[in-house]
Amino acid sequence: MAVDLLLGLQWGDEGKGKIVDVLTQNYDIIARFQGGPNAGHTLEFDGIKHVLHTIPSGIFHKGSINLVGNGVVIDPVIFKKELDNLAKFDLDLKKKLLISRKAHLILPTHRLLDAASETAKGKAKIGSTLKGIGPTYMDKTGRNGIRVGDLELKDWKKKYRALANKHEAMIDFYNVDIQYNLAELEAEFFEAVATLKTLQFIDSEEYLHQAQRNDKTILAEGAQGSLLDIDFGTYPFVTSSNTTAAGACTGLGVSPGSIGEVFGIFKAYTTRVGSGPFPTELFDDYGKTMAKVGNEFGATTGRPRRCGWLDLVALKYAVQVNGVTQLMMMKGDVLSGFDTLKICTAYQYQGKEIDYLPYNIEAENVTPIYSEMKGWKEDLTKMTEASEFPKELNDYIEFLEKELEVPIKIVSVGPDRTQTIHR
Repeated sequence: MAVDLLLGLQWGDEGKGKIVDVLTQNYDIIARFQGGPNAGHTLEFDGIKHVLHTIPSGIFHKGSINLVGNGVVIDPVIFKKELDNLAKFDLDLKKKLLISRKAHLILPTHRLLDAASETAKGKAKIGSTLKGIGPTYMDKTGRNGIRVGDLELKDWKKKYRALANKHEAMIDFYNVDIQYNLAELEAEFFEAVATLKTLQFIDSEEYLHQAQRNDKTILAEGAQGSLLDIDFGTYPFVTSSNTTAAGACTGLGVSPGSIGEVFGIFKAYTTRVGSGPFPTELFDDYGKTMAKVGNEFGATTGRPRRCGWLDLVALKYAVQVNGVTQLMMMKGDVLSGFDTLKICTAYQYQGKEIDYLPYNIEAENVTPIYSEMKGWKEDLTKMTEASEFPKELNDYIEFLEKELEVPIKIVSVGPDRTQTIHR
């Protein structure tokens, strides 16, 4: 049985959590394959808004198994808070939530290292969420990390102590003013680890292999966005993991040949949180309106998102890198009321026009070239069928499909799971 993937195609915050929640009824297993609590997947239904950071977005469907894969980094403290928030919803988490033994742990000192490193960069800071993600992946690739499976060893705290001591020496090296009480942080950490150990730890690659053999349907859930990929994103303003389709293979242990559908999610416009280049960013009333109507604030950090017109050059790049087979357009309702909509279809780059994403898209190198389309006035939020869409919205969708050469199968017209229209 093939493994389907669900990925963000921009700089994150595309609405992946909502679509995973909508699609979960079609799958037996939902598996997160990368990233950590720097993700903020927002789900809204029955008048309640939920924000998940590490736990897969299919957790509210009683028939699904939710797996945190080996490519994920887990902060036990944040994970415990997520579990506590779910306690009132009568979910059998010990049965339906599984954790890979090969997933790495975020230590309190990883978070402190993140803060020290970002502070030391000054104006050149990356825009980290300060969740300790980067330092944890650094220890993973440096072969120093502590994994979930280590918690089953009697002497795992010796390994912890050695790594924490190393981190403190590194924090001192940065020579910045980072105030902390490690004893308090560790007390909270070890309490959270005890909670984590009440869940099922599994050899997840074997579990998924057997699930495929038994014809179980599997959806791999990505975090962040393709333009934040450590290899293919706008480096160095990226995350620390592979957010693209290839990351699902390394983050879950499934083979490339077993990948089926690749669902690519994008907003009808573009947003970005934190630092880094953003060719179509708006600083006028259009951008302010997008931010206000779209409630563009980070689900994890609360930081305001930068807003701009849809960048088709970057979107086409993400579609190609991921091998996207179906597209899903989010927040179409936010663009209601604009007289004219702009779509970036090419860049003016170093004196010539190009339609691909170059090595460097900093403002001094790239000027967006726009096509203009007529906007729509209708309120989309009450619509339930694609047949209700105004002509201008259909024109917008069809233009994107022609340019991207991939069908747009879902259009979201609001945050609730019911405001999801299939085409």
